[in-house]
Amino acid sequence: MTGPADEIRIEPATPLHAQGLAELYGHPAVTRQVLQMPWASAEVWSKRLATGADSERRVALVATEQGRVVGHCSLWQSERVRLAHSGSIGMGVAPRWQGKGVGTRLMSAVLDVADNWMGLRRVELTVYTDNEPALALYGKFGFEVEGELRNYALRDGRLTNVYSMARLRSSHP
Repeated sequence: MTGPADEIRIEPATPLHAQGLAELYGHPAVTRQVLQMPWASAEVWSKRLATGADSERRVALVATEQGRVVGHCSLWQSERVRLAHSGSIGMGVAPRWQGKGVGTRLMSAVLDVADNWMGLRRVELTVYTDNEPALALYGKFGFEVEGELRNYALRDGRLTNVYSMARLRSSHP
């Protein structure tokens, strides 16, 4: 049995995806749930993608449907020596594709890299406290709320709270 997520291809994000990422994060429903600024151009995204392209400490993936970017997820391993066991995730999914398995496929892919290729023991993220779909997705992958950060980010002209979440793996596989 196939579903909408079966039409999706997960691939490394490259500067060729810059326009699609600008469109994804430029969508008002996506912009309000992430920490990206609205109206970032394709040139800005191209520079971002090119900057981290040669680092083994960064994995950036896109979900595409017929070549169009419908989701994005990045994982950054800390550059600090004493935090090298940890990484951070950021992601966004186009509204039309939310709840259809795209976020699950992206999260599975980056956590596979985190666990099996980077050896990360801690993966963390922040999420707005009212983003129920994202909270459910992260919970499915073992992320737990570690705390609430009050007045963390400006959204829709108001300071908004986020949860700090983390997924911990024991040092023994």
